[in-house]
Amino acid sequence: MSFPLTPFSDDGSAIRPDAFRKHVRRQIDAGAAALFPCCGTGEFFSLTEDEYSTLVGIAVDEAAGEVPVIAGTGYGWASAARFAERATEAGVDGLLLLPHYLVRAPQSGLVAHVRQVADRTELPVVVYQREQVWYSASALQELASVPNVIGLKDGHSDLDQLQRLRLVMPESFLMFNGAQTAEMQARQYASIGIGAYSSAVHGFAPEIATTFFRSLRDGDTERVELLLREFYLPFVELRDRQVGYAVALVKAGARLRGEDMGPVRAPLADPAAGDLNDFEALMRSALAIVGAEL
Repeated sequence: MSFPLTPFSDDGSAIRPDAFRKHVRRQIDAGAAALFPCCGTGEFFSLTEDEYSTLVGIAVDEAAGEVPVIAGTGYGWASAARFAERATEAGVDGLLLLPHYLVRAPQSGLVAHVRQVADRTELPVVVYQREQVWYSASALQELASVPNVIGLKDGHSDLDQLQRLRLVMPESFLMFNGAQTAEMQARQYASIGIGAYSSAVHGFAPEIATTFFRSLRDGDTERVELLLREFYLPFVELRDRQVGYAVALVKAGARLRGEDMGPVRAPLADPAAGDLNDFEALMRSALAIVGAEL
């Protein structure tokens, strides 16, 4: 699953619709199973409602039914509902409800928040747990009774919790691996029946992401471990050098591949020069493994 980046002008003040369209087309042509525009990697929390409408509209237009388009939405329930309305007008296939802003909340409040958003849209809704948001089994069972709440994207990587959920949730309730650099945990998630995952790497190096996915699917353990050792592990170590690199490095990677991405918007910051040099060297060596070039 691909989470497209949002291209900005050089000063970050405006989106670049034409560059976004080209980026989305590259993602589709590279084999993305679904598009998730305007989510975390797409800097949802830095977008205006009008920018959001433009971007999701382009994604829907470019996908043209080839792959489903699931747009991000979030903030408080009222704002999330407004973004959901914009997404509906654009013709998306579903929504990813991102973690709410700042505050921690009890399970009853989380359930109420999701219900208030889901009740205001006919679109299918996938809820996302990470950071301060964590859903108990009983909360998810209650949410599963809401007709258009269809699944969970997990960013906590608590396999014990997920195994318990797999045993008690309806088979129709979808579950996805949404960990940062999800490939690092893909085998563990797959071992408990959660095979679908989000791939930030697909946003700048689809050749690597696709090779990894196919190798994992086909049981090519040697190839999987080669890519984990030679690319994903050093990428994670580089990502962890600075808060926000989970997005900033992905965008820098797309720029290194020649895409007209522009910078990240504050409060994120672009990678330091030394980190960018290390990243470029890593990309060159990893792309060579899969027969591609920077």
